[in-house]
Amino acid sequence: MSEINKVTIVGGTHGNEFTGVYLVKKWQQQPAEVTRSSFTTSTLWANPKAHEQNKRYCDQDLNRQFTRAQLDDVNLVGYEQSRAKIIDAELGPKGDAKCDFVIDLHTTTSNMGPCLLLTQQGKIYRQLAAYVKMQMPEAVIFRDEDHLSAAQHHLLATVGTYGVIVEVGPVPQSVIRQDVLEQSAELTRHILDFIEHCNLGTLPTLPQQVEGYRYLESIKLPVDANGQRLGMVHNHVQDNDFKPLHPGDPLFMTFAGETITYQGADTVYPAFINEAAYYDNNLAMSLLEKVVIDVE
Repeated sequence: MSEINKVTIVGGTHGNEFTGVYLVKKWQQQPAEVTRSSFTTSTLWANPKAHEQNKRYCDQDLNRQFTRAQLDDVNLVGYEQSRAKIIDAELGPKGDAKCDFVIDLHTTTSNMGPCLLLTQQGKIYRQLAAYVKMQMPEAVIFRDEDHLSAAQHHLLATVGTYGVIVEVGPVPQSVIRQDVLEQSAELTRHILDFIEHCNLGTLPTLPQQVEGYRYLESIKLPVDANGQRLGMVHNHVQDNDFKPLHPGDPLFMTFAGETITYQGADTVYPAFINEAAYYDNNLAMSLLEKVVIDVE
């Protein structure tokens, strides 16, 4: 891994996720908290217009606009599509970025706790996962479609040479919770410390293996032929992010009182359960598999 010289912390990619916005504001006023000796740290408020309107986004989800093809398409001129091109010019260009490491701060309405989302594979990500688990054992390591190339990824964090997402919940949209803000700040601090250790050659001995979860698929709420919802997430699953869901377990409860069970062949681990932001697509949750990351 080459030395990391420039890190950017991004908040407010989604306008109604207030934690990242307020942390970025705080660190702009108190930069010493995110300053390290071996690299520069800048902050970016990604979507101020959506925040002013208290919405996730104005025209399109900003965190879905960062494939190289989208960034190069001059016909994509919605607010977030244009904003993505501005961010790419500032931090990228994606594929030959000026920014070495992007930390994108997000929150979820789901009961996921502090999560580190890895969108790429490689030694730096494996070592970061191990370091974070050493420093913050309650943090969950989440491998999110890390089989895709950076160019194929639509997430803002992938505009830098390296990038990760800090995802913490539960917290309602447009609300600040002290515990969620503090966990987000702590997880960010550990990432910055890890980069400092890598640059200075002072990385402590890391565990050989780390437990994590890898995204498999997303499933939708039950709907009728007209797309109208027929039910909701079952109490058996609600708030049980990263807990095992076995074949035959209750999954949904219809409004008519019928239990719909999980019909998959293998045990899976749901996350983003009943995430409010995904209701526009009727997404109920993501299903994950448990994995072991070999650090070296």
